[in-house]
Amino acid sequence: MSITRFAFPTPIHFGTGARTLVAAHVLEQGLRRPLIVTDRALAALPVLAEFRSHLRELDVAVFDGIHGNPTCAMVMAGAEAFKAHRADCVVGFGGGAALDVAKVVGVMATHDGDVLEYVWDHPNVRPIRHALPYFVALPTTSGTGSEVGRSAVVSENDTHRKRTVFDPKILARAVFADPELTLALPAAVTAATGMDALTHNIESYLSPAYHPLCDGIALEGLRIGARALATAVHEPGNLAARADMMMSSMMGAIAFQKDLGSVHACAHALGAVCDLHHGLANALMIDTVLDWNREAVPAKFAELSHAAGIGPDADGAGFIGWLRALKQRIGIAGGLARHGVTRAHLPQLVPLAAQDFTAQTNPRPTVEADYERFFLAAM
Repeated sequence: MSITRFAFPTPIHFGTGARTLVAAHVLEQGLRRPLIVTDRALAALPVLAEFRSHLRELDVAVFDGIHGNPTCAMVMAGAEAFKAHRADCVVGFGGGAALDVAKVVGVMATHDGDVLEYVWDHPNVRPIRHALPYFVALPTTSGTGSEVGRSAVVSENDTHRKRTVFDPKILARAVFADPELTLALPAAVTAATGMDALTHNIESYLSPAYHPLCDGIALEGLRIGARALATAVHEPGNLAARADMMMSSMMGAIAFQKDLGSVHACAHALGAVCDLHHGLANALMIDTVLDWNREAVPAKFAELSHAAGIGPDADGAGFIGWLRALKQRIGIAGGLARHGVTRAHLPQLVPLAAQDFTAQTNPRPTVEADYERFFLAAM
């Protein structure tokens, strides 16, 4: 596969071997001391050692203190690692958690205060005033699309409530999207992250906000991902399918600047209360929530069906059936109860979901009683 370069708005190097271009790119910026921000599990795998072998001309340090859903404390520890290394740039290497932390490490290495003071809904949100360290992103999963996003989601240390830092200044200065970095992903992770990518494309298209550019990207992102996800799960070495999922993931993240919906509101709550993997949480909720949304925007569901390649579908019922069959096909079986969620969690889950910022752009208005119904139906 050849390397294709384009910007939307981030300069993106996409294709097999893109990771080998990072060292030259960093040196071209006059930089030599990167801090690689990655997660604990990935740091122990050969994929990171192989990537570091391409950075021999650089003085590299690694911060690998990320695990599970990223917290504010992890960000602050990463900022201290940046200062200790006297780093001059950040290289985010990993899935959504690592990339989100990497974005904010640069903020907290150059700004005072606590991470939560920079989240968008803080009553006295602090602006990002200073220049940030040069930031390069390499995704190793195809789900969040965080490499092209202008937001970073981190959890409060104690409550695990997800909070969002949103500012175009935290966008990566360059992305190196190499599908070979996803070849070693286990089938379950490929499935969960892939469903996250599809959910981004679907929910951004269904959002009532006006953004035709994002609508077009979302539909094409769904089309690409719909044809590739099962192949990527069942044929892990299929590089073409891996590349398609990486592209679908990036397109979903670009599209959801238009906003998301109640599937994500539920998933954010499940991550906070039950520490459920974000992509898996989306997968477990998507058909339940979308089935309820169908009556609000039937024409949009017809377009989603067309993009997914399932033929005429006047009311969206076929699309919901396709989603359920796809989940079975890629090994996501059962409901929330199978993954440790019980009725006892509802008093925490319901208000968190109803208050989540993504609930505001669901195509059908929601109240707390709707979220209780969603969670019970998805059990």
